[in-house]
Amino acid sequence: MLLKVDQLKKEFADKIVFEDVTFSVSPGDRIGIIGVNGTGKSTLLHILAGQETADSGELHHPNDYRIRLLSQSTAYPEDQTVMQVLLSGNTPTINALRHYEVARLALEQDPANEMLLTRFINAQTELDAANAWDTESRLKMILNKLGIMDLEATIGSLSGGQRKRVGLAEALLDEADLLLLDEPTNELDAETITWLESQIKEYRGAILLITHDRYFLNRVTNHMMEIANGTAYFYVGNYESFLEKRAERRERTASMEEKRQNILRRELAWLRRGAKARTTKQKARIQRVDALQELSYEEDEAALEVQVGSTRLGKKVIEAVGVSHQFGDRTLFSDFNWLFGRKERYGIVGRNGSGKSTLLSILAKHLEPTSGEIIHGETVKVGFYGQFAEFSHPERRVIEEVERIAQVITTLDGQEITASQMLEQFLFKPEAQYKPIGKLSGGEKRRLKLLTILMDEPNVLFLDEPTNDLDTETLSVLEDYLDSFPGTVITVSHDRYFLDRVVNRLLAFENGEIVSYYGQYTDYLEQRELPSTDNGLVMTEPVPVETKVVEVPKKLSYQEQLDWKTIESQIEEAELELESLEQQLASSGSDLGQVNDIYQQIEQAKTKSDQLMEYWTYLSEKIEAYENHKN
Repeated sequence: MLLKVDQLKKEFADKIVFEDVTFSVSPGDRIGIIGVNGTGKSTLLHILAGQETADSGELHHPNDYRIRLLSQSTAYPEDQTVMQVLLSGNTPTINALRHYEVARLALEQDPANEMLLTRFINAQTELDAANAWDTESRLKMILNKLGIMDLEATIGSLSGGQRKRVGLAEALLDEADLLLLDEPTNELDAETITWLESQIKEYRGAILLITHDRYFLNRVTNHMMEIANGTAYFYVGNYESFLEKRAERRERTASMEEKRQNILRRELAWLRRGAKARTTKQKARIQRVDALQELSYEEDEAALEVQVGSTRLGKKVIEAVGVSHQFGDRTLFSDFNWLFGRKERYGIVGRNGSGKSTLLSILAKHLEPTSGEIIHGETVKVGFYGQFAEFSHPERRVIEEVERIAQVITTLDGQEITASQMLEQFLFKPEAQYKPIGKLSGGEKRRLKLLTILMDEPNVLFLDEPTNDLDTETLSVLEDYLDSFPGTVITVSHDRYFLDRVVNRLLAFENGEIVSYYGQYTDYLEQRELPSTDNGLVMTEPVPVETKVVEVPKKLSYQEQLDWKTIESQIEEAELELESLEQQLASSGSDLGQVNDIYQQIEQAKTKSDQLMEYWTYLSEKIEAYENHKN
């Protein structure tokens, strides 16, 4: 066992993020962590890595255990070079590589220096002793796959995506006992994600990872952890197996809650009717009702809802006429002509840096093309959801940001709800609505930004990497919303599942050209002979809701009328018998045979009593329904 986590608890400003989180990690484990934004997934990783402290609980691991965390954002000194970052680890192989690299560079500057030559030979010997030549080859392979070419570039000169790749390369090279990855697929293209899947499968240590990429989860995990309601639920198997087992768990919970509600309903009806049997055990029944009312098997899981409307869209949407764009001396695309229609779903795909986000911004008229023209129809109302959830006033309260757009919103079904109610549907509880925006988590900011965009009722949605930092639950709801969205959707994304689920046509950047493709993204990747993305997930069509026939209530049959006359006295007799047996059990002493016999009789008496109560409930409800219908 690498790590044992025992009763971990974390609390922020009187809010319990999670508590009693207990689990263990063994070599070879690939544990995927999921949960709605704000449930503490990243916080848990930071606690495991020792970068945050828990309020209570313990972590147990061997003394020589090494852990490595790759956060969503990397923090390296701005003046460090890429090579310095990659060789900053403290393992024997990394140390040997660093000494070799320093000696090599020094010798290149002064080849005739014998002292430097000796140092270089010693560094080679150290590489041999540490068996680090394979690590050097692996380093070059990782850099090539991640597209990191300039090893002398400073961190300060890199984009956010490039820094993330450098961090990922360093984490994979470090070969820690436990690797923690927070959204590792963000800003990676499909080919790189497929390569990363293979690296994770081959990694010698254990891995805990947070990701929104459901195909990725399905392919690399063998355990799943769901954080919900401040509790961690564990499942053996990959993401597909998790979905099945979670559904079974929720079904069991729902069944237990339904059973509790049925018992409570019967007990309340029994007390309210003043039945004869009430006199014998009135106090006990009232106590039982009180206990049932306090008990609940319901999972306190809020469900995000998207109900905002959309402005009517005319026949003409967007037309691109001879559009070209250059970035410096480089031409991203040229002479692009396209007519976007109503209710169409486009995905813009391609390698990083090919110009996808640039094209999206030009189509939305957020950026002027170098040449050509973008024409919007008169009724077009654009909603642009960018890669970064930026707010001009981070000190502003959440509800103030929403009320700036509208204090009352009309939903898809024509209902009017307040800004506060809309925030609750987007999982912002009343107490969270008055938090400054700057204090929200990255995922919560993304969710708030999505809400503010949809509230403006656009009819053309531009989505630039919409799945970044959104949890799988929110993504599922967003995908359902886009199914019914009456306007046009144009999205840039690397998320294979999201693209397969949402779009039906692709605009692909290939060798400086924009190529059109009908069909799903997975089919497109296979056509291009990329590594298979066989994910095992089956996306089924929604099951039609069966229409129920409303039956006219009927009066009691002749036999039921006879039973109704005697049912209350039968219940009273059954309860008196049960009470007598419980008294016998209490006075039975240590006679094990007698105890077992009485216990079996008690179980039979309970079953009989429950059956009689069920029948009494059925008869009383039938009488009530018939009387109400007759009146």
